[in-house]
Amino acid sequence: MVTLHHYLVVSAALFALGVIGVMIRRNLIVVLMCLELMLNAVNLSFVAFSHYLGSLEGQVFVLFVMVVAAAEVAVGLAIAVAVFRQKGSIDVNDVNLMKW
Repeated sequence: MVTLHHYLVVSAALFALGVIGVMIRRNLIVVLMCLELMLNAVNLSFVAFSHYLGSLEGQVFVLFVMVVAAAEVAVGLAIAVAVFRQKGSIDVNDVNLMKW
């Protein structure tokens, strides 16, 4: 039987993998994918708690998070393309466009 604890352990593992990916990786696209992994881990815990409590509020909140995540991906990829066109690389350490 799969319990709430199992879902939360998987969610925590996915979130930890996302955090490690954001901290270690240098490629902007991989960093964006790791951010999406963290958002999906939080969504999994929302759905698990929603099912455990017998409420639909967590699942509705997941829909809003997914909409924000889709917008984040669109903006992030647009920024990545713009940086690649200007710099020729999307390495996170090479991107210093915001510095004065």
